[in-house]
Amino acid sequence: MDALYTLLRRGFRHGVHPEEHKERTEGVPIQRMPFVGRYVLPLGQHLGAPSKPVVEVGERVVRGQLIAEPGAFVSTSLHSPVTGWVRAIASRRHPGGLFARSIEIETDPYATQRLTPRPPLAWKALSITDFIAEVQKAGIVGMGGAAFPAHVKYSLPDGQHIDNVLVNGAECEPFLTNDHRLMVERPDALLRGIEILLHVLGAKAATIGVELNKPDAISVLQRRIDPAGPVRVVPLRVKYPQGAEKMLIKAIYDQEVRSGELPRDIGIVVNNVGTVVAIADWLDSGVPLIERVVTVSGRGVAKPSNLIVPLGTPVREVLRFCGGLRDDTVEVVVGGPMMGTTVSSLDVPVLKGTSGLLAFTREESVRPKEYPCIRCGRCVEACPAFLNPSRLARLAKARMFGEMKQYAVMDCIECGSCTYSCPSGIPIVQLIRTAKSQLRQPTRKTA
Repeated sequence: MDALYTLLRRGFRHGVHPEEHKERTEGVPIQRMPFVGRYVLPLGQHLGAPSKPVVEVGERVVRGQLIAEPGAFVSTSLHSPVTGWVRAIASRRHPGGLFARSIEIETDPYATQRLTPRPPLAWKALSITDFIAEVQKAGIVGMGGAAFPAHVKYSLPDGQHIDNVLVNGAECEPFLTNDHRLMVERPDALLRGIEILLHVLGAKAATIGVELNKPDAISVLQRRIDPAGPVRVVPLRVKYPQGAEKMLIKAIYDQEVRSGELPRDIGIVVNNVGTVVAIADWLDSGVPLIERVVTVSGRGVAKPSNLIVPLGTPVREVLRFCGGLRDDTVEVVVGGPMMGTTVSSLDVPVLKGTSGLLAFTREESVRPKEYPCIRCGRCVEACPAFLNPSRLARLAKARMFGEMKQYAVMDCIECGSCTYSCPSGIPIVQLIRTAKSQLRQPTRKTA
């Protein structure tokens, strides 16, 4: 117990404590959403190069079939979420606000949509190179929202090795409960995925970090873990952004990942709960990433839920399944309220990184009036990356993007703690996010 209190006291510096709204869905079991008529799969669903289609318009595809191969190493495969026909490979609306080349599939209404599992892979015989190829082949990305191709984290430079696997079950976004429900309902798959990662990476130990507002998840996992084994569950105090990997590493191991470093540089690999479950599903039964668990919440939606949603499902269909929107709904956000983005159309699809769909009423989405910065320093006190957000925001407004590099803008994790704490109502993180997007443009073209 003393060790637990030590961990709770340690935590990480700065951050904020936004009001929680998990009570609407934390006790709601995961439900499978029915299939709909059409699916849109953008070829670019993550940081890195878009996938390249391997199907043609008019071709019949079956559920789980490869429809696009990786476009580069930092890229993943894409599989059909449904049995049907490819009706278009063309530009379609993307949740990010722009249009993106996508594969559109019309569902075969007479197909059973059953998946035929393949026998488990002999993963203990896989080399690390083979394992990386399998994860890329399965199309697995970080399921916490960032959607970074998961296999890239396992590719280590010569001389580096992984000592610890850190599983991110913090889920600190105020409305989201999809990771929470996965830990409660699929603990065996999660622990199976951890067993696989420990073996293929040659790591000594694994830790599942779970915030204390998920006591049932902590209890379920602790009951299944061998106390003498290499896996442990660490309860964490509730704080935002505990789920950011650098903050989680600080909270669990009391180690810093310095600017320019990655967790692997200090011998740690961090994966989200959903990512680890997806790895187990692929290696044990050959099910690629064709669907994910999505939290649907907010006062604007009639029936808050946790749903298994096929990738490519239009947001409109998900909300309709949840009873539709209240008349005073004014905004639908993809992701959590702190890091998510407002969609411009309900016809955009659910992607690999879609952790939540939040429908906010007029009362919930009131934006504070913006006033000039009063130099109060609250954003600096809140920033977990120890940046000066107000200075970065001023430079972003002046479009001095190059100068922002001097102030480590690329270290910003876009958690939104600065905007949340700003008494002047300045949309600081939105300004910084726009600037980072501008600075990344040349990199994206060559990824």
